[in-house]
Amino acid sequence: MDKAREGGGAAAPVTVIRCGGGERAAAADVVAVEEPLEIRVGGERLVVLMRTPGHDIELAAGFLLTEGLVESPAQIGAIGFCPDEPEPDLRNVVVVHPASGCVITPPERRFYAASACGVCGKTSIRAVSLAVRPLAGALTVAGRVLTSLPPALRAVQEGFQATGGLHAAGLFDAEGRLACAREDVGRHNAVDKVVGAMALKGHFPLPDRVLLLSGRASFEVCQKAAMAGIPVVASISAPSSLAVALSADLGLTLVGFLRGDTCNIYAGADRVL
Repeated sequence: MDKAREGGGAAAPVTVIRCGGGERAAAADVVAVEEPLEIRVGGERLVVLMRTPGHDIELAAGFLLTEGLVESPAQIGAIGFCPDEPEPDLRNVVVVHPASGCVITPPERRFYAASACGVCGKTSIRAVSLAVRPLAGALTVAGRVLTSLPPALRAVQEGFQATGGLHAAGLFDAEGRLACAREDVGRHNAVDKVVGAMALKGHFPLPDRVLLLSGRASFEVCQKAAMAGIPVVASISAPSSLAVALSADLGLTLVGFLRGDTCNIYAGADRVL
């Protein structure tokens, strides 16, 4: 594996005009990197994601799982970067080969997923909700544990600290121990990266984990969490109305505005002690 490509580069240098106190001057700065990643199944294009380079193999695996294109990591055979070619575009291509006897069927309509998209490439919201199984399980988490999670996630958000422009997703256990954290310009990509990272290590589904988001809890990230079997989703920001409705329908615990020692529980309050 090409470590330089897999490690990625979250920040790119730029020159800005910094203004303040009635003055302006040129200064060096950095911004979050956003580039396309093409995921192919065999030789066929599946999707193009706008993402921050890094952990691309995890992103591809997580995308297949949270979009319901495969039901388990065992259905993914080989997964890796497209062999190096002179064309620069092929540096941003991941190729997935199904496991023996498994067929990964691309959707009828190819879709393009931007870094800020909501429900990309879906013919209807109903089609998405019907594909997700209601969540069950005995996981509970103490309120004091929930309030300890945002500082733990911020401590590992190196890309955000450098650029101020990256979302983060972190997976924790019920005691508040961080299992995996990833950053990306797209909040849904960050979720796919942590799910993919755990899946490639043999951990899927994830009924014993809490997912923490550094940004808004959208319908799509809650759908992805449910597809991964994650029963608790928490965010330091607000949820959307569709995220609340989906969480209530699926038995997902949804926590928003998790700041300091306070939060709002929008669905599944019984899991929070």
